[in-house]
Amino acid sequence: MVKEDVVAAAPSKGGKAKKKKWSKAKVKERINNQVLFDKSTYDKLNKEVPTMKLITPSVLSDRFRINGSLARAVIKELEAKGVIKVVAHHHSQIIYTRSAAAALAAEAAEKAAAEKAAAGKAKKAGAPAGKPVKAAAKPAAAKPAAAKAEPKKADE
Repeated sequence: MVKEDVVAAAPSKGGKAKKKKWSKAKVKERINNQVLFDKSTYDKLNKEVPTMKLITPSVLSDRFRINGSLARAVIKELEAKGVIKVVAHHHSQIIYTRSAAAALAAEAAEKAAAEKAAAGKAKKAGAPAGKPVKAAAKPAAAKPAAAKAEPKKADE
């Protein structure tokens, strides 16, 4: 017997193996972030960042479409001004939050804007310009007497 006859006579197990087809990977879209500040972006950052609870370079980069190095530079500048403060510092990821003074200033600004809006509505409604229209007063909840009195210290 010839070698070729033996190979031909051997029963074949299954069909011919097919080559594996590779699936095409999805290409992630490249983000085109700014590498230099323009006036509007810088003003928007200085206005909105002090009111944010969580401030990291990645959050700023994502929200304002700026480069990571620009985000780090803005954060350092705001920290030097005292507008934000460090919460946690771990290797390359630093987490900041608004400082108490900045939070109070932000609340005051929101309150002033609300009063201005209320005055504008009062003007349209025909109320006197000098007095803003007050919303319906909510009844004050009665506090228990124990909560009002301060606890006495044992030392005194």
